[in-house]
Amino acid sequence: MLYTLHKQTASSFALEAAFSDLNKIIAHRMQTHFDEQYIHFQQWLGEHFNGNLMKADLLKHIPQLQHPDEWIILMLGLVPHISPNFFETIIHEHLPTGGDFPEFGGVKGTNHRSMLPTGETAQFILAGTKIEERLHVHRYFAEDHFFFTQNILWLEPVKEGEPVMSGRIVLAQDIIDKILLNRETAPRFGLDFPAKRVTTEMNWEDAVLNNQTAQQVKDISTWLQHHHLLFEDENLRRKVKPGYRVLFYGPSGTGKTLTAALLGKEFKKDVYRIDLSQIVSKFIGETEKNLESVFRRAESKNWILFFDEADALFGKRTNVQSSHDKYANQEVSYLLQRVEDYPGLLILASNFKTNLDEAFIRRFHAVIHFPMPNAAERLQLWQKAMPASLQADATVNLNELARQYEMSGAAILNAVQFAALSAFATGATHVTKAHLMDGIRKEFIKEEKSI
Repeated sequence: MLYTLHKQTASSFALEAAFSDLNKIIAHRMQTHFDEQYIHFQQWLGEHFNGNLMKADLLKHIPQLQHPDEWIILMLGLVPHISPNFFETIIHEHLPTGGDFPEFGGVKGTNHRSMLPTGETAQFILAGTKIEERLHVHRYFAEDHFFFTQNILWLEPVKEGEPVMSGRIVLAQDIIDKILLNRETAPRFGLDFPAKRVTTEMNWEDAVLNNQTAQQVKDISTWLQHHHLLFEDENLRRKVKPGYRVLFYGPSGTGKTLTAALLGKEFKKDVYRIDLSQIVSKFIGETEKNLESVFRRAESKNWILFFDEADALFGKRTNVQSSHDKYANQEVSYLLQRVEDYPGLLILASNFKTNLDEAFIRRFHAVIHFPMPNAAERLQLWQKAMPASLQADATVNLNELARQYEMSGAAILNAVQFAALSAFATGATHVTKAHLMDGIRKEFIKEEKSI
């Protein structure tokens, strides 16, 4: 407890020092602006801060920071999350009677009542009114700068025709949490981040896959383990695109999601599941907007992306009979390109391969079928699913159940779970055939099948 308190206190002191430095930097720019003085900003920074900006403990989570300009931009994005009236206070000192000051940039938020900094704010602080230096600031918000490629900060898009630099400086929430709370946080599921992390307590020994499926999954493991060597090869790195795209297809409950989760667990990569059937928007352009935040964050974190119900968006494209069809096909085209450009492992899952556009299937490195398990595989699933704390009594013949009832792995697990709960509820010390048959019957009713 004392150690945690000490860390929090140290972090508070570091924040106060950082914001104090930022205050001095902005105040000096304001003073020279109103006094119409020319200053060589980088020289002034060196004289007054002597590299101390880059030594702050707050920046230990972002080792890429090399330049004071980058530090200033990062602090501009951070300060509204702690000190809402930070910018207004500084401006008021130089404009005590009020008045418009467009050179400073800044916008109002939806909920936040004070100023939020924009790219124009960064331009003013770092470059004043010098055109060449203002142009130089653009590079910090370019798509090839690590701010963007590492999903640290970016400019909020603006309406077409408005200056790009008038976009709000957006600092990624996980960076905010790292700096302020000294911890990693998972993104929250919502419309602006339509993905949920998939985890499992199971191991590969718990999965039952047929031989061909298992071999193809092993090929994915090989890529995850060795793909970096492709880009160390002088010839292949010029010809091979990064990323690995796989289609899992087969009936529900046959192990598609479990396999994705197990790959993530084995290689210590987060797996995020996107259910396309839930996010395909009836509003034109919204689907790609909803997914873009997932792709950008995934690229910087090297996640495994798992798109479920893929045929909801990647199904056979419609003939263009209306403007909605036209834009729906544009969304598919956008996502096809985004999928092809993703540098990590991307898995799409569908119940039926035939539902998917053939042009899209050609873009996969592997197409893996997850069929319904045969009798021998069902026997393994029954054996692996049985509870450790309850013995099966003499009435239970798993071999017979496996032969007689065609069920997926998920359905078998559900049936065993129901049987175990029934046994626990009555205080029984054994699972009986009657318990298991009740579980099987419920699964068949769900699927509208008769025993």
